[in-house]
This record gives sequence, C-alpha cells and structure tokens, in this order.
Amino acid sequence: MNPPLGDMKTQHYIDLESQFGANNYKPLDVVLCRGKGIWVWDVKGQKYLDCLSAYSAVNQGHCHPRILKVLNEQAGKLTLVSRAFRNDQLGPFYKEICELTRSHSVLPMNSGAEAVESAIKAVRKWGYKVKQVPEGQAEIIVCANNFHGRTLTIVGFSTEEQYKEGYAPFTPGFKIIPFGDAEALAQAITPNTVGFLVEPIQGEGGVIVPPAGYLKEVRRLCTDQNVILILDEIQTGLGRTGKLFAEEHDGIESDLTLVGKALSGGYYPVSAVLSNKEVLGVFKPGDHGSTFGGNPLACAVAREALKVLVEEKLIENSAELGSYMMDQLREIRSPHIREIRGKGLLIGIELHPEAGGARRFCEALQTKGLLCKETHEHVLRIAPPLVIRKPDIDWALERLQDVLTAP
Repeated sequence: MNPPLGDMKTQHYIDLESQFGANNYKPLDVVLCRGKGIWVWDVKGQKYLDCLSAYSAVNQGHCHPRILKVLNEQAGKLTLVSRAFRNDQLGPFYKEICELTRSHSVLPMNSGAEAVESAIKAVRKWGYKVKQVPEGQAEIIVCANNFHGRTLTIVGFSTEEQYKEGYAPFTPGFKIIPFGDAEALAQAITPNTVGFLVEPIQGEGGVIVPPAGYLKEVRRLCTDQNVILILDEIQTGLGRTGKLFAEEHDGIESDLTLVGKALSGGYYPVSAVLSNKEVLGVFKPGDHGSTFGGNPLACAVAREALKVLVEEKLIENSAELGSYMMDQLREIRSPHIREIRGKGLLIGIELHPEAGGARRFCEALQTKGLLCKETHEHVLRIAPPLVIRKPDIDWALERLQDVLTAP
C-alpha cells in the first residue's frame, strides 16, 4: 500500500533538506507551512499549538495582523538605504524604545548574536577609554551553562563542549563563573574587569532560574566595582517572563540590555543594544556598523511589535497565565517529572534521567497536536505565544498530562 499523500509531501520536504542543507539541526519531523496566533499548520493540513514561539521570537503570535500591515506598507515605500543616509523610521524607533525601556541610547543590529558582539565591543572600548584598563587586558565575566549565540567569540566562552569542538582558537578575555552565585562574581572581579554578561534566566540552558535576590546582589557588586552589567534579555525580554524585562522581577536596571527575537514579532531580524549609561557613547563614526542595522523596514516593524505588546496587554497576560500554567503543571503526578520552574510563560519541565530523555515526550506531544522542544536532553521548554488564552492553556495541559503520565 502506498503511503498517504500528506506523508509523501512531508517526506519530500524532509528529503530536500537532507539533500541540500547543512546537517546542523535536528528538528521534529513536522513540516509547517502556515501560522496564525498560537496555531501552526503542517503541509498535511494538521493543526498544532506552538509551545516554542520560535524561541520567543513570536511573542505576539504568528502573523500578527497589525505587524503584517506595517510590514507591507513599509516594504512598499522604503526598505534599505544603509546607514550612509538617514531614514524616517530610525529616529522614531530610537525614541519609542528608549521611552518604553527607560534607556538613554540604542544601537540597532539584526540578530541576537550581533547584539551580544556589539555589547562586547562597547564594554571593552569603555574599559579602555573610561575605566582606564591597560590596553589588551580587559576581562568580561560570563556564566557557566550560558547561551549568547553562535559566533566564534561567543562559543569560545560557552561551557557546552559541542558548541566549541573544532572551532579553536578562541577570543581571549573571558572568565567563566557558576550561574546564580553572587559570591563567585565577587571573587572573580579584578581591576581589569569591564563587564558581566548574564541571562536573567538561562533559557537554552534548561530554563534555569537563579536564587531570589541574585540579580540585586549582582547589580550592587557591579556598581561598587565599576563593572558594566550586561543583561542578555533576547529570550527573556519583551514580556516573556511576565514583565517587560526579567530584570524587573528583582527591581534592578542593567547598564546594557540586549534585545532581539520578539522585537520584530517574528517578521524580520531585528536586535538592539539598549544603554542606561554612556557606554555606547564610546563609539565614534566608523567604529562599528551594520548595513542592515537600523534599516527602515526593521524599524517600522519593531515599532509596531512593541506597540502590540503594550497595547494588547500581552505582558500582563504572560504573568497571569504563566502563573496559572505552572500551578497546574505542578499538580501533575508523574514519575518522570523532577521539577517545574520558570517565570511567566517561560517554563521548564525537568525530567528525571531515567525518563529516557525529553525528545520522546516532544515526539509524543506532536502526535497530540502540541509542539515543543527539548533542551539539554532532560528539559521540556514550554513557551507559547503571549496571545494565548486560558482555554488554550487548559487544552495544552490535558495533552501534557496525558504524555507525562504515560509509562
């Protein structure tokens, strides 16, 4: 008997990827072709609840109509002029994002990794020009289990061996300490320390939430020691944890904040370095740049993506429904579950090693119409678009309970 037509179509696309693509991902074998809000559809016409949100890039939901309208309008007027000339979207974008985030200045880039690289350059230059660290001696402290991107410099200070294997030599100047340990930070700071780069919650690392008060103590140490605090909020920012930024849970402000992903609602690569001190002031014309960074299409899309987050109260929705979902998940009696943790709608379900890995649970959930992804082998990451509603959460919880309580 021949396989169903839909299965043949799915396999056709998978075969094309295998034949012509680099083998650097291991996705679930679902081929998606359409999305709306929290839902996506595959080439067979099957519907799924997206509980990954493209790693928080589609916080506003798939194909949000307001952002789509702005994208289409701007695409028909002007998309790119490079930074050799000015455009009428850049200044308003600067003003609106600075006012929303209480920042003093902004550096627009494209990908999250570019924002991280830009921050590294900025704090090093600040260290030499302002802090008077000897040339070539600047140190940046990072945390074990971090994930800040995939460039050569960034993977060089990762503690995940697979990210580093085969890519040496790496950029020097980074010191690694345990995550969530303020005393380790205090011990690591030297007169040559210019920055501390940290995720408020380690997303790719398994949704690791630091101890209460950690960021407050980190903020105090960085202030006392004249060290720039750089918070990577590329995944945790823009509403994902139930606050605009995860730092707000601890009542602090970083010196540099890195944003990306949801900054465009999933329509276009947009990232930014936000500064609450004069760190970005060390850049002079010619010091740093990007052909596409700050282009009018990106700025127009980002402006609307931010308005949607605020005006549609998606941040508040994340706080309310995230708390509800975690409470309900903790009621599930499963021999596989070791811990439920997270903030807002960034939730990690850590499984016991004896459960056989999180991948099989992702595959079982796929058959029930729910898509999520494993991280660090034993953790299910649950992060639906922030437009989700309580009945949809309940629908997801039923399927999670079925799968997590099965043998």
